Amino acid sequence: MRSSIRPIAAALAVIALLAAGCSRAASSSSQPSPANSPAASASVSGGASAAGDFGTLSDVCHGGSAGGSTDQGVTSSSIEVGVLTDVGFTKDPQLENAAQAFTSWCNSAGGIDGRKLVADVHDTKLLAVVSAMTSACASDFVLAGGSAGLDGLGVATRLKCLLPDFDEQPTMAENAGSGLQISPVTFNYTYSAYAGYYKWLLSTYPGSANHVGVVYGLSVITDVDAKMVAQTVKADGGSVTADVTYPETGVTDWTPYAEAIKNKGIKGFTFYGEPQQLVALEQALDNIGYRLDWIDTNTDDYTANFIQIAGNALTMQHNYAPLDGVYPVEKAAANPAVAKIVQLLKQYAPGQPVTLEVLQAFSAWLSFAVSAESCGADLTRTCVYEAALKQTSWTGGGITAPVDLAKPLAAPNCYDIEQATSAGWQPAPFDPNDGVYRCGEPAVRLGPGYPAPTQLSAVGETLADLR
Repeated sequence: MRSSIRPIAAALAVIALLAAGCSRAASSSSQPSPANSPAASASVSGGASAAGDFGTLSDVCHGGSAGGSTDQGVTSSSIEVGVLTDVGFTKDPQLENAAQAFTSWCNSAGGIDGRKLVADVHDTKLLAVVSAMTSACASDFVLAGGSAGLDGLGVATRLKCLLPDFDEQPTMAENAGSGLQISPVTFNYTYSAYAGYYKWLLSTYPGSANHVGVVYGLSVITDVDAKMVAQTVKADGGSVTADVTYPETGVTDWTPYAEAIKNKGIKGFTFYGEPQQLVALEQALDNIGYRLDWIDTNTDDYTANFIQIAGNALTMQHNYAPLDGVYPVEKAAANPAVAKIVQLLKQYAPGQPVTLEVLQAFSAWLSFAVSAESCGADLTRTCVYEAALKQTSWTGGGITAPVDLAKPLAAPNCYDIEQATSAGWQPAPFDPNDGVYRCGEPAVRLGPGYPAPTQLSAVGETLADLR
């Protein structure tokens, strides 16, 4: 369900294609924002506030007289912050855009006590995670606002060099909740992030409860995804009765898969794959006259691109996407923090979309900046990490539902759900009870079989070793 999962599956597809002497174009670098998003509206602004304020956060960035080289990557004039990204493979610059916009804004407000932020982008090219992390270890103070599809491959390297990570979104089980990690969203493999989402789907469409399927390109990664869906649906009182798998490299004719969904009696399914693949499948379902109760597009398709290519499928099928307690992009005008992100991307990355990952990246950057600012002149990794752990109800100034940054392995408490319509993505009628979110649903603990997040002890280090 996490939006960084797709590059992992895509890598397997590309490797398979290369082995067959074929190639496939990488994903677009200019994915639009969700339809009806204010990202293209000149009327949206961040509102009147002090230069260093961000949403409900006051004086995040400001001038000062901090000086001295207090830790690696810190000088009297600058702080070097690493940003991990798969951009060389995905051709999607959204995390670079967020880094450019955030650091430019913060520096224009005076930086962190006078020290200017320098974003040091480390491109994994998807598969070169260890070398990218090794480069970060050699130069950066911390990592912030980044993410990588195969992030679990680099976590031991990061911990060995005692590099804190203010992660935009962890992906693999080895990294989600790993040592020295701070993340603005609660996602781990101990508890399902989508318990409330599936509960709502099954209660809204009770006839689908025992007729749920998972449709996915067959790989070791999506096998894990399908397992998580099955465990969550079962805990919510339903059952996944069928999987429909297709070659990860894709297919040219989706009609046999549509027929399989119909013949298996599937009434609602979660899809893992490219947006174009899902749209082609939905068109095939329409052609054979089979209408489901619901389709879970997963978070990957929460973009205007999906709305644009889906066309009539949106009137024939009910398409939904779960958000991890992140404020809906299309409602930015009602949220000063999200509206400010829209404003800043217009200013510092013109023409680039405000996406779900951009929102999370800003929240990660803010958690670092607030923590670093509290350290004053004596900026060290120990200080900034311990300061972040004190944020027990973090929202990034209003970007997300509250998250306890000290408890990465906690159960998610809040969620929101989006529905794809011909007019764009809109909040589904999921009965929110805390602003735009629904909070307080019972947690669903995932079963055994997932790798444990890597901790400092695994590489022979302790918190006492942190400077």
